[in-house]
Order: sequence, then structure tokens, then C-alpha cells
Amino acid sequence: MTAGATGPVRKPRVGHIQFLNCMPIYWGLVHSGALLDIELVKDSSERLGERLVAGELDIAPIPLAHFLKHSEDLVVLEGPAVGCDGPVMSCNLISQVPFEELDGQRVALGSTSRTTVQLARLLLRERFHVAPEYFTCPPDLSLMMQEAPGAVLIGDPALRAALIEVPRHGLHMLDLGQAWKDWTGLPMVFAVFAVRRAYLAEHPDLVREVHQGFLRSVEMAINEVDKVAAQVARWEVFDAAELEKYYTTLDFSFGPRHLAGVREFARQISGQIDVDPDVRIDVLGADA
Repeated sequence: MTAGATGPVRKPRVGHIQFLNCMPIYWGLVHSGALLDIELVKDSSERLGERLVAGELDIAPIPLAHFLKHSEDLVVLEGPAVGCDGPVMSCNLISQVPFEELDGQRVALGSTSRTTVQLARLLLRERFHVAPEYFTCPPDLSLMMQEAPGAVLIGDPALRAALIEVPRHGLHMLDLGQAWKDWTGLPMVFAVFAVRRAYLAEHPDLVREVHQGFLRSVEMAINEVDKVAAQVARWEVFDAAELEKYYTTLDFSFGPRHLAGVREFARQISGQIDVDPDVRIDVLGADA
């Protein structure tokens, strides 16, 4: 770790989302040795976003919608992200009736959602021309389906629903990543890796080290995705083949097309939440 004028600089405080979709990144951090150079803080994506803005973390993967609301204080790291360029499998709109019949009906929003919630509301309004009554509840599909004909789920509960519960119960499901791609032709980014602008200004070399560590970790995980899936499957209800399919469906990169997708998403949801349609988005290049 780089030393400062008065001694060693503390390790960067780096967030980690406790969802299966970030396990390849974590696996890569462990096996590349990058984990030794950071203080890893595990939490939900929403809490990581709040803690990053509050200065309790230095770098973290945070929901895209949260970044867009606080982009004046944050910079995106080029390269690592959590998104898709087509299906995502773990961000889903699920319904007991055709989506066109949800007008005026209740739709339960998984309480861990943020970006996905905005995307679902956008697609229901623009693609299916319906205006449901939304309410927030815990992300448990069986309970959500008792309270409403429609539900929005993300992360592990959404993946479980897609692979197990939707086929078992004959429910309607819209993969929100694929729906965004069909509508716009662009990738969908659900979470970006962001650094506090002030921390970047104070410790550019440390940020560069962490950034490169993430890039190496993602590359290692993608190259050895079968090993990642096999290890994760030991502790999950999903088998290794399902997890390998999931991890190769996800897109862990962030480049010019992803930035275009982010800008389009900001433009589209600017009427739903307090986001400037021409929001400032600064990206720290991988070679910076």
C-alpha cells in the first residue's frame, strides 16, 4: 500500500454487494490477491450507495439510479459494472396476468430494488401503456403474489423466481434487461463502480490500484467462470450449470455503449425521479 508523508495510507474502503451477481468479482478479488489491498465492506446495494455518498466508503458498486442522483460527487470507474446486453435473468417483472392487464392493478416492488424499479415503471408505462398502483414490500415472490397480481424482483430472489417459481406456477415474466435492449438497442447497466470525487482527488494512485485490481479480478473470473460457478453452487439452490449460464449472461464491463445506455436511461427516467436528463457523468478510464 502506498505510503504518505506521515506513514502508510489506510486501505481504501471498498463496498461489495451481497448478491450472487457480484460473486464473480469477489471470487476474482480473492484469487488475484487484490483483496489484500482493500478493506472490503459487505452490504446491500442501496446501503452501499448511501454509505458511499456519506463518505463512509471510498469506492463501491452502487445502483445506477443512486449514482445518477449523486453524480456531482461521484466518478464512474470504466470497466467493472453489473449489467447486461440482452437478458439479465435476475431483474424481472412477474405477473399473474398479461402485463397489458396491470392498468390500475397493484404491483409489488421488492424493497431491495431501485434502478430495476424505475426501469419496470418506465417499461410498463411506455411499452404496455398501463399505470399500476405501486407499493413496496419485502422481496419474497410468494408473499408478493398474495398481495398483488404483479411484482418486481431483483437479485437472488429474482433468479430463483426465473429458474424455479415462474415455470412451476405458469406465471408471466418479463426479463427487464432484455426488454430494455429490445426497446433501445442499448445495454442496461444496473450497478456502476463509483469512487467519491473527493477521494479520487486526494488519492489518485490508490484509486488507480483498486481500479486495476477490479479489472484483473473480473478478467480472471470470466476466464475461470466454471470454477466460480462450481464453488458458488456448493452453497446455493442453483446448480453449477445454471450459475455458469447466469454469469456468462451478465455483462461485467462498462465502455462507450454502456455509457450511452446510462445516458438514455437517465433521459427516460428524468420524469420519474429527480434526475437531470443531461446529468453529469464522468468516467475514469482504465488506463488513467
